[in-house]
Amino acid sequence: MTRSAILPLAGALAGALLLGACNRDAPAPATPPPATQAAPPPAPEPPPPAPATVTSVELGNAVDEENRVVTPASEFATTDTLYASVGTDGGSAARLTARWTYGEAGQLVRSTDADVPAGPQVVAFDIQHPEGWPTGNYTLEVQLDGTTVETRTFAVK
Repeated sequence: MTRSAILPLAGALAGALLLGACNRDAPAPATPPPATQAAPPPAPEPPPPAPATVTSVELGNAVDEENRVVTPASEFATTDTLYASVGTDGGSAARLTARWTYGEAGQLVRSTDADVPAGPQVVAFDIQHPEGWPTGNYTLEVQLDGTTVETRTFAVK
């Protein structure tokens, strides 16, 4: 081959190599990163459960199977067992206290606690005196979580 024939052939070969090299390992076009979305705001916290409340207080000398006073009364015989039926309701549990006192000086006869679950409940508290109650005036103080919420006075005759 002559030199004049080799030059065009060499030029063509070099051009083909250059074109092939330019395209061979070219990285794929970069895709743009996805648009970031703002994180959704946190869900609001649920409100706290409604506090327990005392819905009723009744005194009597007998309760039924649902802890409700059969016949409400404010005067009792010296031989009666005394009952207090306390109704509660609310979305949280609570502690009830029944404080029974005697006379003007408020002499403590008995104090009893009861843990009450959430929801409507009826709790019966009772006191009895084997030798009979002294006649006079008495007071029942109902506390809910340590705070007096109801007071009932009654007499033993």
